[in-house]
Amino acid sequence: MNRNIHTSALAGRKHPRITLTAEDNDRLSSLVRAAMDKMPDIASCLADELDRASVLPKGRVAADTVRMGSHLEYRDETLGTTRTATLVYPDEADISQGKISVLTPIGIALIGLKVGQSITWETRNGVVRELTLLEVKQPQYA
Repeated sequence: MNRNIHTSALAGRKHPRITLTAEDNDRLSSLVRAAMDKMPDIASCLADELDRASVLPKGRVAADTVRMGSHLEYRDETLGTTRTATLVYPDEADISQGKISVLTPIGIALIGLKVGQSITWETRNGVVRELTLLEVKQPQYA
């Protein structure tokens, strides 16, 4: 993802307010720092999302909001398809099992979304897509 395209094209795109747990915010901030050398564009995009997020106090969770480990269903408005996935850290990612890394463009788009919200995001090849979060189930450890 080209960071210049990402930041210069934000006008006119849907970027709703997002909410993160304090725990996810802390761990994702560490992930951003660790990924900055190897994946600066994607790490910068995740950092931008963290910067614009509302962070809940420690121990609080919003039941209808995507957090790490959430199982979710979303509709790709561009393609008209509905998909399910689990948002995970990079070492747990396995697309064949529907486990999407938070260090991917779609993973960054999903983190912090609330059921009913839509967001536009840019694929790795520069195509702008829109998705709407339909359902979220929190992880067992929540």
